[in-house]
Amino acid sequence: LIGVAMFREFAVVIASVLLAGRSSSAFAAEIGSMRMNQEVDAMQVMGVNPFQALVVPRVAALVLMLPLLTFMGMIGGLVGGLVVCWSSLSLGPSFFFQRLVEDGSMAQHMMVGLVKAPVFALVIAAIGCRQGMSVAGDVESLGRRVTAAVVQAIFAIILLDAVFALIFLELNI
Repeated sequence: LIGVAMFREFAVVIASVLLAGRSSSAFAAEIGSMRMNQEVDAMQVMGVNPFQALVVPRVAALVLMLPLLTFMGMIGGLVGGLVVCWSSLSLGPSFFFQRLVEDGSMAQHMMVGLVKAPVFALVIAAIGCRQGMSVAGDVESLGRRVTAAVVQAIFAIILLDAVFALIFLELNI
């Protein structure tokens, strides 16, 4: 149960929610402040495409890093489960890992979690950057857009996770 929960759901969702709160808000705040200071307009005047200069690197960074963070979350969750089983139930590490690999489908469960990660990353980065680009010229607009970026990103993660669950259920994965 620990392996399936960590591999399929917990690691990717927790990492995504943390990145939604941290990175989506940071993207919206940074790009939004650049819009307030008219730096984005200056980029356009100089012939630099703001989408390529501001959005693409942020999206690429999250798409590369969220699967790695998800994998680290999987390992951390397994270690935590091992410690709890060892200390509370007096079940040793060899028994824990024997039961973990006994099913034979842990690699499939791990791939399910790792397939979700880039999609979640793409959505988190896109929402943060879109909200940043939508900032008007005042600080109040910046605050509203940063808050909206976090709320929308977390909502999108939960919604996409439900969609993935339905797809994987239908595909019997």
